[in-house]
Amino acid sequence: MTDTIDNLAYEQAHGSAVQDHLGYRLVEWSDGHAIVELEMKDFHRNRVGILHGGILTTLMDTASGYAVCFCPVAGNVRKTMTLSLTTNFIGMAKDGLVRVVARKQGGGRKIVFTEAVAYNADGEVIGTATGTFKYHRGSDDPDGVPRDA
Repeated sequence: MTDTIDNLAYEQAHGSAVQDHLGYRLVEWSDGHAIVELEMKDFHRNRVGILHGGILTTLMDTASGYAVCFCPVAGNVRKTMTLSLTTNFIGMAKDGLVRVVARKQGGGRKIVFTEAVAYNADGEVIGTATGTFKYHRGSDDPDGVPRDA
């Protein structure tokens, strides 16, 4: 459990520039599973005042990537790149917390598949996504590679 906490804490403290700008956070992470949350602000809204589809897509892509990149070895990481992401916008978020739950759906050693579901503050589904991801060299090993490599 210490390893899981170490890597989750590291990711929470060392997000990307996009993560810092948008303000989302990784709140749960385990093998094949990730949850990303965003507290909506005015700059997340589109012209009609609801969550912008590009922001929602970013959240679903990010959660999906994390779902296939969990590494149980403290100090090691796994990295992927998105090959495709198909999104469906089926509801809206006007304010409050947006939560995206992503899961690995299968795949092989190099290419993996995901599914993500996004919820608004009322717990209603507002979007879904299916993704295809490719592991970076060395990241196909569940033990990952050293973080600084």
